[in-house]
Amino acid sequence: MSNSADTPGEPPAGPARAPRWRPVRLLTLAVFALAGLLFVTSFNTAKGTNIRTDASLLRLSDLIEERSHKNAGLDETTAALRGEVDSLAARDDGSTAAEDQRLKALETAAGTTEVSGPGLTVTLNDAPPDAQAAPGYPEPQANDLVIHQQDLQAVVNALWEGGAEGIRVMDQRLISTSAVRCVGNTLILRGRVYSPPYKITAVGDRGRLDKALADSPALQNYQLYVKAYGLGWKVDDYTDVTLPGYTGAVDLHHAKPAA
Repeated sequence: MSNSADTPGEPPAGPARAPRWRPVRLLTLAVFALAGLLFVTSFNTAKGTNIRTDASLLRLSDLIEERSHKNAGLDETTAALRGEVDSLAARDDGSTAAEDQRLKALETAAGTTEVSGPGLTVTLNDAPPDAQAAPGYPEPQANDLVIHQQDLQAVVNALWEGGAEGIRVMDQRLISTSAVRCVGNTLILRGRVYSPPYKITAVGDRGRLDKALADSPALQNYQLYVKAYGLGWKVDDYTDVTLPGYTGAVDLHHAKPAA
């Protein structure tokens, strides 16, 4: 006879077993953990602001415009300081006439002094908003109707090839370290942003400059788009034009000697 106190009809108690984790439970826990992580990330990003409204964020275009205006102001300050330095250097100049002549030649080659003479201005512009393909040409794609970086570079390179003594893009004089770059439909030059129409002015022999523009393979290709889709192209000749000297910073950060 058993001395067990077990209730008749109930099975004897066995050893305790570890709970079994079903896949559904694991998935549920993972979802809750991910939701918590998203809540924490959202809180840290917002920091008390409404991240669903554009008003709480500075749009990239606004930031670019702000920096462009700031850089323009810095350019003016740099120009004023450079003028003061030049005045002081001229007043206390102890160099010889030959040295002054050599310095002037170097400044002219560097583009830091004013240059005047005959020249021309090339104006590039996007096609009209309602541009249609000319007869015999396929319907244009979006990229066919806007000015690209290579178009501006082709004009600048052709003008240098034509013996330009100096070139100005928009209101900035180019020097050896100037980089003509486009982002989207805007030109960025020395930290300042410009929109079309783009004007490139050069001082030099007008015959040679015109010939260099006509002989450029890249610009010959551009002329096809002018004819097909109405991209803007205009050349104005001048008997006398003056380009101011470059007044920005001239620090060179990365360079290596030519072979």
